[in-house]
Amino acid sequence: MTRFHRPPAGARQHAGPLTYLALAAVSAVSLFPLYFAVTAASSTQARIARTPPPLVPGGHLLQNLRAVWHYNGPGGHTLALPMVNSFIVASAVTASTVFFCTLAGFAFAKLRFAGRNVLLVLVVATIAMPPQLSVLPLFQLIAALHWTDQLQAVILPGLVTAFGVFFMRQYLAQSLPTELLEAARVDGANTLQLVWHVVFPAARPAMAVLGMLTFVEAWNDFLWPLIALTPSGNPTLQVALAGIGGGYNVDESVIMAGAVVTTVPLLVVFAVFGKRIVGGVMQGAVKG
Repeated sequence: MTRFHRPPAGARQHAGPLTYLALAAVSAVSLFPLYFAVTAASSTQARIARTPPPLVPGGHLLQNLRAVWHYNGPGGHTLALPMVNSFIVASAVTASTVFFCTLAGFAFAKLRFAGRNVLLVLVVATIAMPPQLSVLPLFQLIAALHWTDQLQAVILPGLVTAFGVFFMRQYLAQSLPTELLEAARVDGANTLQLVWHVVFPAARPAMAVLGMLTFVEAWNDFLWPLIALTPSGNPTLQVALAGIGGGYNVDESVIMAGAVVTTVPLLVVFAVFGKRIVGGVMQGAVKG
């Protein structure tokens, strides 16, 4: 009878060849859309139209990137203003969502107040509501406030999300011991000090994950900015790039170059914070 020996605690386990092969295959499939976007962005329109399409990058990447950057939209501006607007919107939405969702998640997870469960159910129920249903009342609201074509019209509806509240509530309910909160109370900490010195440090891994997801969603958001902002006024990057493909003579290579431009900031954010996110999640898993 064959016996399986468990490796000693702390011993490093080495993956087999099949594991590396599977990881390589998954990585190749995941990276292929980005690779094809770069290939198309470095080609010409005639080269993209070939059958089969090219799989090797061409030599027109800088030319297409220059055409995208200096594209004069309906407002006569380049992509500098839309990129700055997208960064402002995504950063503001991410910061506010992480902050408010952490506070709300802590309240639902650890505080006792009347109607807590009912309010949590109502918050979670809003996740099932299609976002298209809120477009008309939101537009009527910003029109009444004279916020049309202003960035606050895009920022304020995303200050907090139901998913973020539920996500932080679930994390804090499992990862934040009640005994730690009681010990801080005994030491004389008020609610503000409790949140700043206990809740935020404990919720840091989940806050990083939520911040990453929120930034990506806010950066790629297209429907609501297209309605609240105008391409000729104060657009975000996605709204400005939509004008590139809106003419009669569409150059798909330039459009793909624009897609590469919008992807680069997301790659930079993940490269800077990805290791911290994974390390924080793994640290929380080991502690658990």
